[in-house]
Amino acid sequence: MSGSDPIKRISKRFRGYLPVVVDVETAGFNPDINALLEIAAVPIVMDESGKLVARETISCHVEPFHNSVLDPKSLEFTGIDPFHPFRLAKPECDALKHIFDPIDQLLKETGCTRAILVGHNPFFDLGFIKSAVKRCGLKKMPFHQFSSFDTATLGGLAYGQTVLARAVQAAGIKWKASEAHSAVYDTERTADLFIHIINKWDEAFPPDLAPDYVDSND
Repeated sequence: MSGSDPIKRISKRFRGYLPVVVDVETAGFNPDINALLEIAAVPIVMDESGKLVARETISCHVEPFHNSVLDPKSLEFTGIDPFHPFRLAKPECDALKHIFDPIDQLLKETGCTRAILVGHNPFFDLGFIKSAVKRCGLKKMPFHQFSSFDTATLGGLAYGQTVLARAVQAAGIKWKASEAHSAVYDTERTADLFIHIINKWDEAFPPDLAPDYVDSND
């Protein structure tokens, strides 16, 4: 790929998908009734040497949507006060735009066809995002509708650890329990874990970054 634009290298690594690490904090487990309270995203690209690197974190506090259910146990677990004035939270639709717009721009810059959500048990995060997209009446979102990359699975493969804190520490990455369960911190450590595992794999088994790939929805 000598002579090619370095920003476009990532489009060759995952079949045209741009990995974006995401974590959400919520007021419960049901994306249709419980509020989305925080969302953070870290896009992943390649540097000139072909290693994965993290871009700047995008994050937003989110106002509970109208008539949403706030589970007291979930709020106690996360320590979030949904109505604290210093949260500077955005309405849900504005929050999605805040997160989606930079990702859409990066898709254009990298030549990727769409983003793919990377998460620790990403079914949860993707479910809340999809429910918010539906409530806001958005026609599309940058993420693949059902495919995702799961760092719980990758952590289990690489280190025999599926809990985020344990997998991160097994990878030699520092973990501060006092900062866990905020969307920004969990997203950044999940990004560190994903990057570490993929870069180690690529060192052992260099990928064929072929110029052509087949795009499909499956």
